[in-house]
Amino acid sequence: MPQIQGCDAFRAALPRGQRPESILVRLTGDDGAVGWGEAALSGGAGTPDSVWADIAERMGPALIGLDWERPEDVSAAAELGDRPAAAAIDVACWDLWCRAKGLPLAHALGGTRTSIVTGARISPEPVLETVVSRVNRAVGAGHTRVTVSVRPGWDIEPVRLIREAYPALALIVDAGHAYRESAEHMTVLEGLAAYDVLAIERPFPAGDLVSHARLQRLIDTAVAPDIGDIDTLDAAISLEAGRALNLRLGNLGGLTAARGAHDRAYAAGWEVWCTGSGPFGIGQAAAVALAALPGCGLPSDVSDPAGGPAFVTPPVRSSGGVVGVPLTQPGLGHEIDEERIVRLASRKVRIHA
Repeated sequence: MPQIQGCDAFRAALPRGQRPESILVRLTGDDGAVGWGEAALSGGAGTPDSVWADIAERMGPALIGLDWERPEDVSAAAELGDRPAAAAIDVACWDLWCRAKGLPLAHALGGTRTSIVTGARISPEPVLETVVSRVNRAVGAGHTRVTVSVRPGWDIEPVRLIREAYPALALIVDAGHAYRESAEHMTVLEGLAAYDVLAIERPFPAGDLVSHARLQRLIDTAVAPDIGDIDTLDAAISLEAGRALNLRLGNLGGLTAARGAHDRAYAAGWEVWCTGSGPFGIGQAAAVALAALPGCGLPSDVSDPAGGPAFVTPPVRSSGGVVGVPLTQPGLGHEIDEERIVRLASRKVRIHA
C-alpha cells in the first residue's frame, strides 16, 4: 500500500521505510457472488513467498470445483496451510457465502453486538516520556483500553508512567514472547501485574504453557498466552495457563477457527478480545464481525489506523472509541475498492476452472 506519513500504527509495526503489505484473495462463486480475504504480511507467521505459494499453488486450485454448503466445510475439506494463508481463504469463503445468502457476517457467526468498543496499541518508544503523549492521543480519540508493548529493559517504567497519568485506564501489556521463567523476569512480570493491568499477553514463548501456568498461579492479573489452534487452547485451559484470550485472525487461521476458540474460552470463563490485521481493511472488517460474538467483552483492536488510506467503504474507523457492526449489508458489509487495489498490486494470479 502507499507510504503513510505520520501514521503511528504502521510506523511502530514496520521497519523504517517499509510499506504495509498484504496478500488479498478474491473468490467468485458460480452465482457471481464475490468474497474477499486478506493475509497481512507484517509480524505474522510465514513469509510473503510462502504465503503466496500456499494460496496460489495449493489452496487456490483446491477450491476450484470444491463442493461445500457452508464455510466451515472448506477448512474441513481443503486442508488449509499456513495460518495467514488459511485466514485469507477462510474469510473470503465466509464473505462469499454471506453475500450469496444476503446475511451480515456478524450474524452468520453468531454475533450479538451492534457496536464494538475499541482499544489502541502503543509500541516501545526511543524516548520514554513520549509514551504518555501517545496514550493521551489514544484516550482523546475515545479508546477505553490501551495495550502497551513491553520488552526486557522497557517494561516497568513506561507502565508506571502510564498508570500515574491514567489511574483508571484499562491497560494490557503485550510482552511479545520476550520473557523467560528466570527469577529476574518473573519479578518484572509480577511488578507489571501490580500496576492493575487487565492482562499480560504473550509473556513467554507460545508453546511454553507450563511457564504461563506458573505465572498465572503467582498473580491475580489474567495471563493471555499466544494461542494458535484449538488444541493449544484446550491444553491451556486444562493447565490453567491463562484466563484471557486475544483472538488474532491471522494467527488462528481464520474466522472458523477463531469462532471455535471464542466458544471454548468463553465457556471456560476467560476474558476475550479480538485483534484484526491487514492494512487494506478487509482483515479489520472481518475482525469487527468476530468481535460481535458475545464473549468478546474487552475492547478490541479492530479499526484501521487513523491517517491511513481507506480501501473499503465505509472505512473501518473508530468514532469516539466505537466501531459499528455492519448489519444492513451482507458479508463483510463493506464495498472493496478493487480497481485501486489492482493498480497497487505487485503480483497477480488468476486461478480458474
